[in-house]
Amino acid sequence: MENSSAKMLTISAQNFCQPVAPDRSDRSAAFPPLQRARFGECGAISTYSLAGSSKRHKCRALWLALIACLLPFIASADLWCSAYYPGWEQGVMPASDIDFTTVSHVIHFALIPNADGSLDSSANSITPSNSADLVSRAHAAHRKVLICVGGANTSFQGATTSTNLPTFINNLTNFMSARGYDGIDVDWEPLDASDAGQYTNFVNGLRAALDVITPRPLLTAPVASPPTPASLLASIQAQYDQINLMTYDLSGPYAGWVTWFNSPIYDGGYRFPSTGGLVPSIDGMVSNLLAGGVAPGKLGVGIPFYGYIWSGGSGMSTGGASQPRQSWTTAPTVTTPDYNSIISTYYQSNLYHWDLSAQAAYLSIDNSGSSNDKFISFDDARACQSKVSYARNRHLGGVMIWELAQDHQPGQPDPLLQAIKQALASPGVASLLPAGPDMNLSFLSMPLASYRVEWTSNISGGLWNTLTITNTAGTGGVLRVTDPGAVSQPRRYYRVKTPP
Repeated sequence: MENSSAKMLTISAQNFCQPVAPDRSDRSAAFPPLQRARFGECGAISTYSLAGSSKRHKCRALWLALIACLLPFIASADLWCSAYYPGWEQGVMPASDIDFTTVSHVIHFALIPNADGSLDSSANSITPSNSADLVSRAHAAHRKVLICVGGANTSFQGATTSTNLPTFINNLTNFMSARGYDGIDVDWEPLDASDAGQYTNFVNGLRAALDVITPRPLLTAPVASPPTPASLLASIQAQYDQINLMTYDLSGPYAGWVTWFNSPIYDGGYRFPSTGGLVPSIDGMVSNLLAGGVAPGKLGVGIPFYGYIWSGGSGMSTGGASQPRQSWTTAPTVTTPDYNSIISTYYQSNLYHWDLSAQAAYLSIDNSGSSNDKFISFDDARACQSKVSYARNRHLGGVMIWELAQDHQPGQPDPLLQAIKQALASPGVASLLPAGPDMNLSFLSMPLASYRVEWTSNISGGLWNTLTITNTAGTGGVLRVTDPGAVSQPRRYYRVKTPP
């Protein structure tokens, strides 16, 4: 699933009385130039330019109304946003609570493969009623739903023997079709080099079986590399529509380790004191797979809606664990609560920190007594938005969420999902305002994102001129770009592209 991972917003500041014609020359942009603008509750206003003195006064009024308002875009997502939704969560988060305007694919988790090739649908509550509710609501919102098979520490070895493989594949495709799903997600983990033969035969056979079904179902997989060799994924990537990276669980209280983040974007150049090797990071995993031959458009970055709490231990600079990059004499303990629990139980603004080199959030609790210390690594809104920006910057295919219910509270906005929604829409909404002879263009930027602002006087194939390139390494926020002397120009169109 190749994807340029670029978004563009095109807007106009013009001076003659003709509507703006949409420019659909760049399919990756997904932003036709704006023909309409909202101004409070006054409805839609067409954009116009000014030509001829007889029309000047009337059109100037429309022009001022245009530039005083926010200009919305018409967008189709440049990145996929696939989200896991466990069957056991449907009691606390019914499918009616899913924000289908944010997610592009929902992955229903999960069937368990039995050794004989049969399927266990009850272990994770993939009941007929749960399937029907999710599938019907997703399809009503024009979204795809996949059924997942597998999960951590499930075994595919028996089901994928030469004897059982045909039955296993037939059971999967029949289950998918009978329940109305749009594809299958293969969660074989851990996937080690020793599994390569059976895994390859399974994936090739499953893809062939899906290819005879109309419409053609999707085939996706969550993977972590390591342990999965990049060469294995490169060899079967053509069979997959998405390969979503489990870029979380990147740390633990292992021998020779240090306190580290659950899902950092970068390693910051930090190396283990014990081995000299770089600590794990999203960028490290992505770079490893790209170097191994996996196409960037096949890959999605994983975003966890849970965190790691490192507690206690001894021999660290603060006594117990309370910061990243701490070595120990007695290992801390680690638990993995969801985002809601971390925020409701531990969050205080004075405890919050953002690690610039890792691009990761954490809470640092240094109480009296080592056993009361805590280092809490979690993804907040800034981390989620930074990962969307990272996916675009590396020209990846999308992002993946584990899992939807972990930041959900009934009747309230889902903070992490809404942050991702805002980042996927960026640059989203822009405003044009004159400042004397100059034109100011403003839009909401995202953390870790970069943008190119361009202008042209000919929307129908004219040269686009770069006004500025921005690189937003901070928290994001409103960016203002000035085009000197633009107000006196007869006609000017602007567009904002991310990444540049």
